[in-house]
Amino acid sequence: MLADHDRSQRQRLYRCSPRPKTVPYTSIRAFRRVEMGVFGGQLRIWGTRHPRYWASLDPGRPAKKDALILDLGRFVRPFLTSDDTDAVEAVLRAHVPTTDC
Repeated sequence: MLADHDRSQRQRLYRCSPRPKTVPYTSIRAFRRVEMGVFGGQLRIWGTRHPRYWASLDPGRPAKKDALILDLGRFVRPFLTSDDTDAVEAVLRAHVPTTDC
């Protein structure tokens, strides 16, 4: 996941899409950081087992411990992992007014 001053960008969100999906910060209502475990998304490389969350494609997810869940005002919420979750969380805190989702 990359971020710039007006939008967050989720890389490889859809397997069939060669372009990254971008989300304006203004579309993010809230976010929260979650700790992943073996039964809590850590082994899920892409997709979902829970219809409320969608894990973006990340082959390196099994080695990561934390994820961010974005509330975009829709039923399904993106479940994102980053190589530097602290940095992405800091950027989101600067752009998103609330962190409760």
